[in-house]
This record gives sequence, C-alpha cells and structure tokens, in this order.
Amino acid sequence: MENIKVREENMMQGRIFKTIAYVHTDFPAKFGIPRQSGLADTAGRIIFEKEYRSREAVRGLEEYSHLWILWEFSEAVREEWSHTVRPPRLGGNKRVGVFATRSPFRPNPVGLSCVKLEKIEFTEKGPVLHISGADMLDGTPVYDIKPYLPYVDSHPEADGGFAERVKEYELELYFPRECLEKVPEGKREVLKQILRQDPRPSYQKDSERIYGMEFAGMEVKFQVRENCLIVKEIIA
Repeated sequence: MENIKVREENMMQGRIFKTIAYVHTDFPAKFGIPRQSGLADTAGRIIFEKEYRSREAVRGLEEYSHLWILWEFSEAVREEWSHTVRPPRLGGNKRVGVFATRSPFRPNPVGLSCVKLEKIEFTEKGPVLHISGADMLDGTPVYDIKPYLPYVDSHPEADGGFAERVKEYELELYFPRECLEKVPEGKREVLKQILRQDPRPSYQKDSERIYGMEFAGMEVKFQVRENCLIVKEIIA
C-alpha cells in the first residue's frame, strides 16, 4: 500500500509522465483529423525535446516499420469525465462505456496510435521521426514511443466489437477538378482519404450546411448530401 501511495503522489506532482517530443502534422484544428491512426496516409514529424535529442535513444529504431505512440489529448482535458460516451460511428446517439471506446474524453487524456515509420532524419534538432498514418493535432505532446511487434501486437482473430461492424463506413466523394488542382499534388490522395471518412461531427446531418476544414495550410469547404461528400471550395 505504501508503494501505491508513493506512486499516486508522484503522479500528482507530474513525475511519471514527461513530454519527450511533439508531433507536427497538417492539422492545426481538431476538425477533420482521422478518427483512428492508419485510416489515412497522413504525414507527421516527431521532434524530440532537448533532453531527449539523442542518436543513442533511437539506435535500432530504423529496423522497425511501425511504432506505437503514446500521447496526450491536449485539447480534450476536462476536470470531470463521463462514464459513457457517444461514438461517432454509432451515429452519435447511442451511449457506450468510455472504456469500450477510444474517445478522447477519458479519466486520463492519453491517446495510443500505431503509425508507420517512414524514415529517421538526423538534424540540428536531433533525430526527427517521419511517420504516416498520424491521427494527431499539430503540436500534440508525446509521452513515449515503442516499436510495434507483429508477433505479439497483431491478433487477426480478435473481436473488434461494435467498431468492427461499422469499419466499412465511407462516403462517396465528388472533388471538382478546379478544386483538386488547388491542392498540392503530394496532399491530394491523403485529403481524399480524409474526406471519404466523413470529418463531420456525428450529430451534424444538415445536408445544406457548408463545412470548413483546415488541412495543410488550406481551408477545405464541403457539403454532404445523402452519402456523397461534395467539395465546394479550396482556399489556399
């Protein structure tokens, strides 16, 4: 019991979790971020804090193709938490237990993402990890990085619960050529992937509403009618 009390006191004093790095992505705002890692080939860079900018700390990491990132829902911190939440993929109307979801509104605002390691770049700011499949806000604090191990982390026979039953959800996409040409070529396919996943809040069903999403220095305006997302304008 004494050890437990010591650990609890340490947590309250912020001695257990330290921010070791920050993730930089194309998402300056929460709206439009993929709801899970790997749903889109969204790029990100992990830049370490000064104390952790060591070649030795990442020695051998280049041998792995994927990483686990433990990070903070820095824009979802609340003093109180709810026992139940409304998952977007269930239409935003059905409540389930918070521990049966990956909702950002949790007792501790901790996120877990599996991303692909594209390369490690050594710069004046130390090692920079280039990743894809990121589902994080630009400037997200990182607590830890661990290699993904297929032989223990992959369970193809696992039951995915309600998330498995709705994973195929996808919108049709109408992206006018004149709008698409305003998007940098290297960002086009990723943006299409994000839009097909339906960035809207689950409770928004107004077919006349024009939504605006910030991505890679652009504002993407779109409308959703029935099962089709229509890009209306790209403002660079």
